[in-house]
Amino acid sequence: MIDQPVWYLVHTQPQAEARVEFNLRRQGFSSYLPKYQRTRRHARKTEMVTRPLFPRYLFVALDLACDRWRTVQSTFGVSQFVLSGDEPARVPCAVIDEIRAREGEGGYVQLGLPAGIAVGSPVRFVDGIFADARVVIERIADARRVAVLLDVLGREVRVSTRVESIGTG
Repeated sequence: MIDQPVWYLVHTQPQAEARVEFNLRRQGFSSYLPKYQRTRRHARKTEMVTRPLFPRYLFVALDLACDRWRTVQSTFGVSQFVLSGDEPARVPCAVIDEIRAREGEGGYVQLGLPAGIAVGSPVRFVDGIFADARVVIERIADARRVAVLLDVLGREVRVSTRVESIGTG
C-alpha cells in the first residue's frame, strides 16, 4: 500500500510563490503551486498571464516524523507555515485532489466552472432572460464571470455573465 503524502500550507513573501516552489524542489521537497490563467488588458493590449490560485500560499508534502519541516521554514522566500498550535496545519488530501481535478490543459486550474467545462464548451443559460438558450464559452474572465457567445438573429454576440447562470446540457 502506497501512503498518500500529507500536505501542509506554506505562506510566502509577496510574489515569491514560484521562487519558493523552485527552492523547495531543489531541496528535495515535493511542492504544489496551483496556477490559473487570466486575460489582462493594459494599454490597448490583451495578453494571457499566469497567476497563483492562492496568492502568497503553496502546498508542500512532508512526513513530520522524517522530514525536517523547520528547513522549509528557513527556505528563501518562505514567510512561515500555517500552524495549528506548534505544528504545521494539515491540508486534507481531498482538497489537493479537488484542485488537481480542475486542472485543464497546461496544468492550469479552470476557475469557477465544473470539471470538464472549458473554453469552447457548449453550455446553456439556467436563469435570466436567456434561460435555456444554448451558448459557447468564449473565455473565463475570472472566478465569478465568464464570456459566452450567444446566437442572436444569426449573429454571435458576446455576453458576460455570472458563472452560476450557466450549466451543462
